Amino acid sequence: MESVDNLKKKIIIERFRFIGEVFIIFLGIFLFLLIPRFLLPLFLDEKSIFFGPLYYLLRAVAIILAIPLFLLISNIILESQKKNIIIEEDLNPSMGYIKMYSISKNNFKYQLLYGLLILFIVFIPLDFIGYFLFPSTLEYTAVSLSSQPTDSYLLASYFIFLISVLIIQFSVAIYEESLTRGFLTIRGIEYFHKISAVIISSLYFGLMHFAYFLNPESRNYPVWIPFFWFLQTFIVAILLSIFIIKKKRLFPVIFAHAMNNIISAHAVWNYLQGNDFIIVTIYLYLPLLIISAILFIWQFPRIKSSVSNGFDEFKTYFKINKSIGESKGDLFFRFLFDFFIGVLILVIGLFIFAV
Repeated sequence: MESVDNLKKKIIIERFRFIGEVFIIFLGIFLFLLIPRFLLPLFLDEKSIFFGPLYYLLRAVAIILAIPLFLLISNIILESQKKNIIIEEDLNPSMGYIKMYSISKNNFKYQLLYGLLILFIVFIPLDFIGYFLFPSTLEYTAVSLSSQPTDSYLLASYFIFLISVLIIQFSVAIYEESLTRGFLTIRGIEYFHKISAVIISSLYFGLMHFAYFLNPESRNYPVWIPFFWFLQTFIVAILLSIFIIKKKRLFPVIFAHAMNNIISAHAVWNYLQGNDFIIVTIYLYLPLLIISAILFIWQFPRIKSSVSNGFDEFKTYFKINKSIGESKGDLFFRFLFDFFIGVLILVIGLFIFAV
């Protein structure tokens, strides 16, 4: 049983060791992102229809290359300091990261099924409910995204939009899932309790979406809209993080995330074309919701088991760990410090992705 001071000290040390690794990885991403940010405009006009898709694609490639490379560098730099912190043997974190991308003939259908379940059971119902209950969120999304030069495809003809949205949204899903779930969640569980890693990475993901409120266009909208966006993405992030911890596979979450973004982009494109959301609902979301219902019934035992196991594990985060002498004060301190770490990573991330 540890003393109160030792418990708090341990919480602080574990999380700041993690922040040290996060800083190194984010620094590596920052350096790699300089390539599309500064070199691409030298060869391609920012107003070109090819600029946005190529820009996002290069960002995805940069992050895929940067994370394992700088995990290797981080492991070398922090090796002596990590010996008493890392819970499990951690000789080659970069190889463990790369393995999460693996897809074989034997497990492709298995991974695709999970990707479809995440898409139709998690993403699509949440998106539809959000747009249906709060129609102004669709307008907010359209204005926030279409105001950026790299997202001008949302205002283009359908053919250009379709080609662009496929490239851009798969690229976005790759780098967001690789960074948030593949790195922050999976590396976080090597330093502290797995649900703390889930909360911290999910806070970062949700707050990055709330950060759209910093756009000048957002001044014309109430603050509750980006807050709702934060809440929605925070919930999704928790579910995806728990899945990643269990399955250690990135393809299902990348596939589900990309497909949902493509569907949502179609709703935004239709809105910008002047189509009423009722039309979007009938022709876009209603067929998808029917598929969601069919999949839910067909895979109910699997879904029930996964939700039950995930919920039971998630509840442990809110329970006092009596085996180490944790008090209510320690529990409250852990909550606050995890929130602080999530915000700190957000600050680092805002600087990195401002590039």
